[in-house]
Amino acid sequence: MTASSINAFMDRLASVETGPWCNNFFDHAIPGNAQRRQNLRIYLQEMLNRSPQVLLLGEAPGFRGMRITGVPFTNRTMLEGPANGFGLFGPGKGYVLPADAAGVAAEPTATVMWEVLDELDFLPLLWSACPWHTHMPGRPLSNRTPTSAEAALGTPFWQALTELFPIETVVAVGNVAHRSLQRSGLDAPKIRHPAHGGRSGFKRGLQELLGTSG
Repeated sequence: MTASSINAFMDRLASVETGPWCNNFFDHAIPGNAQRRQNLRIYLQEMLNRSPQVLLLGEAPGFRGMRITGVPFTNRTMLEGPANGFGLFGPGKGYVLPADAAGVAAEPTATVMWEVLDELDFLPLLWSACPWHTHMPGRPLSNRTPTSAEAALGTPFWQALTELFPIETVVAVGNVAHRSLQRSGLDAPKIRHPAHGGRSGFKRGLQELLGTSG
């Protein structure tokens, strides 16, 4: 994967017509989205340097998480704070929070996700079955489970990441991702989503996957 293939991936992602109640927050038509595209570009480049072999596929971005930052399973405090245990998201990397991030509380699922990954010293590539923000009709600051059609729109993008990175295993994080992978003909393992009290189940699922315990 090169800078040009990252850029081609970004352009495709930004140009998808997602339909009603599904916000493509990379869309070139909205000036503020340029910072989200740049944040994702930096993340993909940082991950490329680390050659992840596992892709963890979540559901869809939350309105306090990737919808704000442009980066899967992150929140504003991660981009504003020091680098994490893997050396990601630290100052001086070029990440910038868009203006509409002001006053938005940090997405808790992202915090749990990275805490567990740090505890297990395991760095996968992170993505979502539907990489755009699905919300309730007329309520842009809400989250909604993506429909199968919305997840299908996202399928070419996780598939592209498995080719652009040295991915050997795709793991579904939750039911939405698992159904999406099954529909595409991929028999992938499924682990508990870390949201809504799922931290211990998520960690246990990863430990089983990695063949570790503790």
